[in-house]
Amino acid sequence: MSKFKKSLVWLRRDLRLYDNAALYHALNESNSVHCAFVFDSNILDELKNKTDQRVEFIWESLFQIKSQLNKFGSDLIVEHGDPRIIIPKLIEVYQCDAMYINKDYEAYANKRDAEIIRKLKIKGFQYKDQVLYEKDEILTQSGTPYTVFTPYKNNYLKRVFFEGITQFDCEALSKNYAKIDPVAMLSLNDLGFKVSNLKDLAIPVGEAGGKLLIEDFKKRIHGYKLKRDFPGTKGVSYLSVHNRFGTVSIRQLAKIALDQPSEGSSVWLSELIWRDFYFQILFNFPHINEGQAFKSQFNNLKFENNPEYFMAWKEGRTGYPIIDAAMRQLNKTGFMHNRLRMVAASFLVKDLLIDWRWGEDYFAEKLIDFDFSANNGGWQWAASTGCDAQPWFRIFNPILQSKKFDAEGQFIKKYVPELNALSANEIHEPWENRKTNTTSSKINLGVDYPMPIVNHSEQRLKALAVYSAKK
Repeated sequence: MSKFKKSLVWLRRDLRLYDNAALYHALNESNSVHCAFVFDSNILDELKNKTDQRVEFIWESLFQIKSQLNKFGSDLIVEHGDPRIIIPKLIEVYQCDAMYINKDYEAYANKRDAEIIRKLKIKGFQYKDQVLYEKDEILTQSGTPYTVFTPYKNNYLKRVFFEGITQFDCEALSKNYAKIDPVAMLSLNDLGFKVSNLKDLAIPVGEAGGKLLIEDFKKRIHGYKLKRDFPGTKGVSYLSVHNRFGTVSIRQLAKIALDQPSEGSSVWLSELIWRDFYFQILFNFPHINEGQAFKSQFNNLKFENNPEYFMAWKEGRTGYPIIDAAMRQLNKTGFMHNRLRMVAASFLVKDLLIDWRWGEDYFAEKLIDFDFSANNGGWQWAASTGCDAQPWFRIFNPILQSKKFDAEGQFIKKYVPELNALSANEIHEPWENRKTNTTSSKINLGVDYPMPIVNHSEQRLKALAVYSAKK
């Protein structure tokens, strides 16, 4: 006999109907399950771009869920406003006696959820779903949180190999969805947004899109270690946005890596573990939510913060082709290759001497897969202010990175087409070839493409001085 007559599943970062922890428990423990999503006005009102790809990705994913539920004689309830007002109202309207959610670990969501659950007059249940191990589940022998990745990973792998991975069969319980008549879904325009370039970019969306990408990556996973660092090749999974919005299951992804052992799958599993690592850092060291460096001695580095340099970096016109290609990819597609995220971040902080928080905020605005914990962790890693970060005295050389990971200039030419006439030898540092007159007949440097706004060697010495003052 079910515990509850009617329950509400409030979807947020778990936009799928398969292998969903909260949904499974609701379906298993209730006679009638209503599914709802709230476009949170407290979040949407902060978005500057009203053609935001993320909002459209969510909308498309919800439309898929709605269509699936319609097949079961049910529907997805989609609302827009403050969840602290809307969720209690939905519970009252549908006479639910329980609410189920999957945990969200970011500061605002955590506070919002706690407030709603505290005020509920019914049972409220929370489940772990977007990570394999959360908060304080992986600790050192002394019971403290890990701040170094490798021992965390080793402990993590021991547990996952010993415990295995349990998935949730929601499909088998589909008869327990509430029988309600479908209603028209809010449009993007109703939310105050417009259609973005999501379809033009051919980004597979929703649960269906996530499954397509999983099947494609399973064929390539064994080559992941060799190809993942080269932005001009199809080496990565392209699942980051699906991880971000939960249109795929982290348990399914980890199981794929474990079930197909190889160097490639092991490295990919490490990337999934990094994700959990940064989530537990977010929980155990909440000061990073407040714009502070993880390592307090680096809180007040004397950055120059030249606004013209920052604008050139944002717009992809620094004169360093690999940096400009990376930034233009971000601005056009909402995605940036992981290797280039490190290189572009290092360049902003240690070449342009601009506060890492400026770059963190810009990525937060532009990335379709933006996730606070991973974004903050990545920026603090590059800026050498975070846990287990790049040592402050190790500074990426953008020219060497370009030559190593885009040797033929394939990626550069895709996003910086004004350099298409240059050869593989010329394209990484066109200003050097200008000295021997090899590029003068091909492009007009300073007109067709900018000269470098800084000298890497000189800026490197300045960066070392900034950091050494705080070590």
